[in-house]
Amino acid sequence: MTLATERLAPSQRSPLLESLRSVTGPDWLLSQPDDLLLYAYDGSVDQAMPDAVVFPDTTEQVQAVVRIARQHGVPVVPRGAGTGLSGGAIARCGGIVVSTSRMNRILEVDIRNRRAVVEPGVVNEDLSTHTKNFGFYYAPDPSSQKACTIGGNIATNAGGPHTLLYGVTTNHVLGVEFVTMDGTLVTTSGLADAPGYDITGLICGSEGTLGIVTKATVQLLRSPAAVKTLLASFDSVASCSAAVSGIVAAGVVPAAVEMMDQLALEAISQFIPQANLPTDAAAVLLLDLDGVPSELEEQEASIRAVLQNTEARAIRVARDAVERDLFWLGRKHAFGAVGRISPDYYVQDGVIPRTSISPVLKEIGLISRTFDIPIANVFHAGDGNLHPLLLFDNRVAGALEKVIEAGNAILKVCVDAGGMLSGEHGIGMEKQKAMPMVFSHDDLAAMQQVQAVFDPHSLFNPAKIFPAPAGCAEINNLRRSTTPVQGHA
Repeated sequence: MTLATERLAPSQRSPLLESLRSVTGPDWLLSQPDDLLLYAYDGSVDQAMPDAVVFPDTTEQVQAVVRIARQHGVPVVPRGAGTGLSGGAIARCGGIVVSTSRMNRILEVDIRNRRAVVEPGVVNEDLSTHTKNFGFYYAPDPSSQKACTIGGNIATNAGGPHTLLYGVTTNHVLGVEFVTMDGTLVTTSGLADAPGYDITGLICGSEGTLGIVTKATVQLLRSPAAVKTLLASFDSVASCSAAVSGIVAAGVVPAAVEMMDQLALEAISQFIPQANLPTDAAAVLLLDLDGVPSELEEQEASIRAVLQNTEARAIRVARDAVERDLFWLGRKHAFGAVGRISPDYYVQDGVIPRTSISPVLKEIGLISRTFDIPIANVFHAGDGNLHPLLLFDNRVAGALEKVIEAGNAILKVCVDAGGMLSGEHGIGMEKQKAMPMVFSHDDLAAMQQVQAVFDPHSLFNPAKIFPAPAGCAEINNLRRSTTPVQGHA
């Protein structure tokens, strides 16, 4: 894809950089093209160059950067680790990328109240590692949890394999501190049952369009007394899909139910052969059960009955923590594994009812054949959050455009099945044109009115989420003619 550039003129850029340098110092400001290229993309297929990247170390520095941005009438784009898959961390209209990577401190662990206070740059897995010795952990576990940050997870309301039982990020964030468009600091309650409007819930999933999160109070859970992991293989995708809804219908809610098809299994097995996944199976289910040992025995018996009724050809139970970790290592490295068998891949993130998995996967197979694009499926089957990976070679002319068209066809299938456009990756740049598939004009207008209350001039992460009637040039011209404020730098 052509690199989008909406860069400032030198006469505008020089004073902006001078102001930013006065806040962060020269070591924590990037402005040279070669450096900026590293921040022109995230995990999606889109690209756009920022005018500057800053690395604030404190909330006060974030406030100062936002005030400078407002004074100069340029956009501000929050960025965590850059692992996002929808273009949410890309400076589509230029401006300032605010990387929170240096704001990576765990500020407080309150075991008595089962919560922690963290900065946005804390890596997801690091929090659970830090609290493990106390017997607690942080439940949301995106597959990129070794790299992704809690601030980025809040932006997209990230999920993960254990969403089925424990919910997504918003279910574990008790309060946030965030910077508004005029540099004001707002703190929402850190209590789970605070009265009034749920501003915390509004910030979760807002993709950086309402403000920049500088601190979060999150819920910690006690580590389960026991965990049991099962791997069931099937000779058909249809029988594997039937097992998913059958397990939940039987009254058992596992901590996780993940599904991988044959192409995904082949890729994983080449990358992590020690996971010992069956490459000749049409599909597998990877299930986690957690709780007290007596409950797990009962749950396993119920699940085995469903798996046998749905023609599972083999059921393996991890012998110990080592084998369990190998199963999950394979699952959580599936995207990277697919990257080893294809020069490029494009990930979708649709959500469907569990009972629709089989017919939707059939439609995805038809799309694969129609567009002549291999598609690997590896996803959170328990909550119907699909992740088809469309394999292609971006060096081939027209290949990217073809996979995007095929990806949109997959989204249409998900919506027609009663589903949604995204389960955890966000809308960003990738899916904003698809929003009318789900939301009416009035729906979108209402959401944009809420956004305008927080950010009336589209300072934060503009041209994201909503179908944009104007290009970045028009948006930036409007902003620069209406928002400059003196005396706030």
